[in-house]
Amino acid sequence: MNWFEYYFSHCFQTGWREMWNNFKMWKNLISGNYESYAILPENDPYEECLEWFWSSINTDECLSKGFLEYLQQLMRDIDSGKEKVYPMDDVMEEMKRWREEEKDT
Repeated sequence: MNWFEYYFSHCFQTGWREMWNNFKMWKNLISGNYESYAILPENDPYEECLEWFWSSINTDECLSKGFLEYLQQLMRDIDSGKEKVYPMDDVMEEMKRWREEEKDT
């Protein structure tokens, strides 16, 4: 990935998506369309929308070029078989076994 690809395929697109999401939250906040922001019955929808709006303004979803290149290399290694992968069912079974062993001790 060169710098041009990094900026135009990741940074700019991520920045525009964040601005669009912030605009939608602001629009919901000022138009009173914030019912869907409360997940639990005891949550105040207006307060939830307000909190999501202010926290989203400070969010930066852009990842570093080095990290994205690392992920791309990792995907190539997995596809080529160089990096070993484990089925999720096997991992979950192993975790359950560890948990049961902890309870026994």
